[in-house]
Amino acid sequence: MLASLEYSADLARATAASYQRVKSVIPAIEWPLHAPYVAAINDLKKRRNAVVLAHNYQTPEIFHCVADISGDSLALARRAAETDAEVIVLAGVHFMAETAKLLNPDKIVLIPDERAGCSLAESITAEDVRQLRQKHPGVPVVTYVNTSAEVKAESDICCTSGNAVEIVESLGVDKVIFLPDEYLANYVAQQTEVEIIAWQGRCEVHERFTAQELEEYRQNYAQLTIIAHPECSPDVLRVADFVGSTAQMQNYVQTKRPTRVLMVTECSMSDNVAADISDVEFIRPCNLCPHMKRITLANIYQALETLEPRVEIDPAVAKPARIAVERMLSFGG
Repeated sequence: MLASLEYSADLARATAASYQRVKSVIPAIEWPLHAPYVAAINDLKKRRNAVVLAHNYQTPEIFHCVADISGDSLALARRAAETDAEVIVLAGVHFMAETAKLLNPDKIVLIPDERAGCSLAESITAEDVRQLRQKHPGVPVVTYVNTSAEVKAESDICCTSGNAVEIVESLGVDKVIFLPDEYLANYVAQQTEVEIIAWQGRCEVHERFTAQELEEYRQNYAQLTIIAHPECSPDVLRVADFVGSTAQMQNYVQTKRPTRVLMVTECSMSDNVAADISDVEFIRPCNLCPHMKRITLANIYQALETLEPRVEIDPAVAKPARIAVERMLSFGG
């Protein structure tokens, strides 16, 4: 068991390459706490024929040291559909694990902490979608991937922040129901002529950012580039120099190489991008997602050891939900 493992000179050497990836964002004094888990997880993955999928909001020791597949929700969905592994561990939140299970119904999908939820997913139910359809008959439902399988099952197609506009316009209609993020819906509405019927869900991380605080950062830091996620409020997006999904934000920093950048999204995203980029200064208004932070090296190890908790989806829900997700995957992002 992991409890019998201790940090040692041998373990330090065995995990040296992993620490090199994260030494700019994890202090050396903390590495002895992470290294035993990193070594044990990477060993267990081989024995279990398992992969770890890690969202961009996971902490660097997870994202860079034990993840086999990393990225935003769209990237994780794509790669989940392609993996040959028998076991998938989703280092993210519950709706992401459900999406992985939808695309891999015959594989074991694990969520290390079942409490890792999402304020957006919890803001709407399948019954809410059915009532919206009754109120707006014939109007297609585009559902953000940050939703439960039950909500996806009531939808025509899913989307992510990266491909939402493309998917809305692809439907060739004058009006769509767009769920559940109010701010993302507003952003999409600004990019298209299609009328958007929105729901009033919000991300508890992104809604905390304000335009005033960002303006203060800009006053205090010369040559500051502000890039924001479209789950932020319209006032915040108006202040930003660039708006995009987490993958698009990462690509912006990697290609544009701004002198200083403030990423208006979950705080660990900055750490994960900064670990690979030494010539950009990251200014961090650190808002953390409490649900993402429920996933730890310790419970990833425990999940691999016990093959629990497993994600299961009612087949009657899974079939239509899978169709909505697969339609999304046919688009770019």
